[in-house]
Amino acid sequence: MVPEFFIGTDILSVLRIREILDSHHKDRFNTHTFTKSEIDYCEGKANPSIHYAGRFAAKEAIKKALLSSGIISNISLCSIEILPDKEGAPQVYFHTKQPLLQTCKVSISHTDEFAVAFALLEVS
Repeated sequence: MVPEFFIGTDILSVLRIREILDSHHKDRFNTHTFTKSEIDYCEGKANPSIHYAGRFAAKEAIKKALLSSGIISNISLCSIEILPDKEGAPQVYFHTKQPLLQTCKVSISHTDEFAVAFALLEVS
């Protein structure tokens, strides 16, 4: 079977995420969006909101690639986990009831104002 590739991209304002994290919605937002390991990673950084924004953008990009592939019709953001490897590069892990049989790579970048992410999904 020849593999198919699907892409997703997302960009968002770091300020938007910072405002959520500074509000009374922080706990609800984190619980519905990030795993405990992701929260620990972001909170361990000097500027957590940039890292939360990057991961949020990456999850949205991955979700767009997954949905365009037709593999799934919906996935929660906390079912997608993005953690750094030994060199610090983001790695994607899926926590779903049915295993997703594909490879997903993601690239995250940010400035003080914006976070952007690109996802490449290979389905074989």
